Amino acid sequence: MAVLTAANGTAPSSEEPPDTGARHKLTTVTGLAALSLDAMASVAYGPEAIVLVLAAAGGYGLGFTLPVTLAIAALLAVLVASYRQVIRAFPDGGGSYAVAKAHLGRRTSLVAAGSLVLDYVLNVAVAVTAGVAALTSAFPALYDDRLWICLGVLVLITAVNLRGIVDSARAFIVPTAVFIGAILVLIAVGLFRDAPVSTAASAGHASVLADNATTVGALLLLKAFASGCSALTGVEAIANAVPSFRAPAARRAMRAEVALGALLGVMLIGLSVLISRFGLQPVEGVTVLAQLADASLGHNWAFYVIQFATMVLLALSANTSFGGLPVLLKLLARDDYVPHVFGLKADRQVHRHGVVWLAVVSAALLVFSGGDTNTLVPLFAIGVFIGFTIAQAGMVLHWRATREWGKATLNGLGALLTGVSAIVVTATKFHDGAWLVVIALPLLVAVFEVVHRAYGLIGEHLGRGRIPEPPHRERSLVLVPVSSLTRLTSEALTAAVSLGDEVRAVTVCHADAEDRAETEALERDWALWNPGVELVRLPSERRSLGRPITAYVRKLAADDPGARITVLIPETEPERLWQRLLQNQRGAVVAHAVRRDTDAAVCRLRLRLAP
Repeated sequence: MAVLTAANGTAPSSEEPPDTGARHKLTTVTGLAALSLDAMASVAYGPEAIVLVLAAAGGYGLGFTLPVTLAIAALLAVLVASYRQVIRAFPDGGGSYAVAKAHLGRRTSLVAAGSLVLDYVLNVAVAVTAGVAALTSAFPALYDDRLWICLGVLVLITAVNLRGIVDSARAFIVPTAVFIGAILVLIAVGLFRDAPVSTAASAGHASVLADNATTVGALLLLKAFASGCSALTGVEAIANAVPSFRAPAARRAMRAEVALGALLGVMLIGLSVLISRFGLQPVEGVTVLAQLADASLGHNWAFYVIQFATMVLLALSANTSFGGLPVLLKLLARDDYVPHVFGLKADRQVHRHGVVWLAVVSAALLVFSGGDTNTLVPLFAIGVFIGFTIAQAGMVLHWRATREWGKATLNGLGALLTGVSAIVVTATKFHDGAWLVVIALPLLVAVFEVVHRAYGLIGEHLGRGRIPEPPHRERSLVLVPVSSLTRLTSEALTAAVSLGDEVRAVTVCHADAEDRAETEALERDWALWNPGVELVRLPSERRSLGRPITAYVRKLAADDPGARITVLIPETEPERLWQRLLQNQRGAVVAHAVRRDTDAAVCRLRLRLAP
């Protein structure tokens, strides 16, 4: 029947337009929710990391909290401006990996990619443990169960991301808005307080403040700066995932980057001002943010709203990695540095293999750390600062080639600042566990090289990039393993005679009397059926199924080198999934043996069993 059209020749309006995939991509707002949670949530542990270091110099040291935070905020401004330029210059995503690949060479690009991979994985573990730490600060009875809570949160985030980055962004818009609103309210109310309205949260907890000192050394300030720089992780995530945005993708991503920098800067500086204003002292078992909420809003429902919002956003901030790492792995797969399976994309624009791999590795880190944030934080932020430095250095060369000296100067300043920060962060955290990252990064780059070399050899054997010989016909021989005479046997032989010039059925006969009797019965039935296909008995002294068949295949290949041999393995496809447990798996055994020991093609014919 012809398709009816409207008078103007167009299709009826009820017809759905083709799905271009745009609805599975991010807007500026959803991009902010999906890719900036890591940076946003870092306000919960960034200021605390500064305070814990400065506490070694007592109350005098805590007085430097705001200056250190202002230095970090200045670095943040440079990074945001620099990454806006990265987004504009490299709209296909990849961040520091793409920049280094274009301007700094292959090996440097792999260092950038490895550093980002490590940081993304660590971000998931740190985010989840920090979120659960916020929960246990409000409800101490849950402290002993923190590992199981961490794993539960990870499973939830993974499940949401398997549905697509847009679905995860929509799910996280409300928690993100609640957290940002709560922190801004906390800061605004706190600025009008002359003294803490409550100290109930820290009551009864031991202080970690050292005896008062009268001087603060440069090394201590550098260490505080390095610890506080954990608040800058996630700034690069938007630049890594530009293809996830709707068109015009680069413009939307740049807007999201600026919004991220503005919100993060305001929250970091505001919280540090309150720390100095209230003379806050860190204590064991209670986060600095919890103390600030207590001091500004009181130990009431508002305090618990802050804690709950912090817990939710910290846990969900792992979503930044789920949005950025699969895209990076896709680019690495395209360049043959990781298995190509990471480049596959499912419905809803989801790189599911990257999502699942990230979840598994993060779960292993959670188990290793026992769900303790302090075990993981020393490993954190080193990789991202290496990536920052490489990206900025590459952008200097990018703008130099186009003689845009103002932009080159900005990126040069960023490279200098982040390079110094990377050295400081690594040196100050080296004995606390950063040495693991120093070892892991070269190993990861070595893995990339091994995978790339393997794909190179495969490509060489396949003649990838060269025009192959034209196809030609060769004589084909199809073998069909059988063990009984059923409808499955008939379907398999029908398919075989449709595929090959010659077809042989083969059955393996073992030495014991029972098997010989079954084989003789099959041969009698075969003669009566007379399908026009020869049945070949393959004797076997051992209880083996695959070896006799592969030995026969090798004999045929030696006797007729020009023949194309195919082993067609008939199997049933049960109606119910659980019924597969009832199958004997003979087909899988034969297929594995033929692939391992011969060059024959394997074809597995599945007969669907419908009611």
